[in-house]
Amino acid sequence: MTRRLAEVAKKVGVSEATVSRVLNNKPGVSQATRQSVLSALDVLGYERPTLLRGERARLVGLVLPELQNPIFPAFAEVIGGALAQLGLTPVLCTQTKGGVSEADYVDLLLQQQVSGVVFAGGLYAQADAPHGHYERLADRNIPVVLVNAAIEHLGFPGVSCDDAVAVEQAWRHLSSLGHERIGLVLGPGDHQPSARKLAAARAVGDVPDAYVARTMFSIEGGHAAATGLIEAGVTGFVCASDPLALGVVRAARRKGLDVPGRISVVGYDDSALMNCTEPPLTTVRQPIEAMGRAVVDLLSAQIDGSAVAPRELLFEPELVVRGSTAQAPRP
Repeated sequence: MTRRLAEVAKKVGVSEATVSRVLNNKPGVSQATRQSVLSALDVLGYERPTLLRGERARLVGLVLPELQNPIFPAFAEVIGGALAQLGLTPVLCTQTKGGVSEADYVDLLLQQQVSGVVFAGGLYAQADAPHGHYERLADRNIPVVLVNAAIEHLGFPGVSCDDAVAVEQAWRHLSSLGHERIGLVLGPGDHQPSARKLAAARAVGDVPDAYVARTMFSIEGGHAAATGLIEAGVTGFVCASDPLALGVVRAARRKGLDVPGRISVVGYDDSALMNCTEPPLTTVRQPIEAMGRAVVDLLSAQIDGSAVAPRELLFEPELVVRGSTAQAPRP
């Protein structure tokens, strides 16, 4: 008990006596300090005293699929900072191959009596993935917000970058440079944002099946997907993420093709350091700051007891032209 008091007191920056008063539900402690002590207790992995377990912690789960793609740490930084300003403590939950699953994280967060959960890039975007853990959150009335397109009927509010506008911007840019054989490098077949991107591309141009590749979201996936598209004659690539685009650049170079002299590539996200690649990557920028603030606004409204409609807020992206696109090569 003494060790627990000392650790929590050090974490919060208060005396052990103050921590003791909070744990015994005694008066004489401000509400802000009380919440800080309870959050510290949760973060350090200690169980709350029985008389305090009925209250939800001031913790918010932030569940990400990975940290290798820079867009996810960027979202975590924006959302985490906005949560902290509201006195909420973000708990970062990152999946690893063969490690803790998204469903496992939900179970852990429920045990900690979290105030809410934000998912970015999760299984909610894949139609064929298991979704039972989302139902558990809904059954317990835990506030949830989803980042970027989800499958239908989950019933949670969401904040998304407009996939249709993103693809239209990229497609028209490549078309203006004279590219007629434009291909798409997308995520798996059941991935909702990728499905939206494909539908948008087919609304603005001719996209034969031979010009569409599905793969995993990684540089390696982009490399593998681009190899076949290059052999099919594609000269302009619209990619569903920046790592996929970097994989396309690598594939082109392995074939001895210059980027952008022979192959033009457009990414998606404008994640960190894309202006430092060689060549600097033309990409479609997600408005991360605005989207992150909207996520926290929607979540905090639910935490405060307000009714939030399960609608999707769409944010408009911005094409950022750099050095990976140029005039189409002459036949």
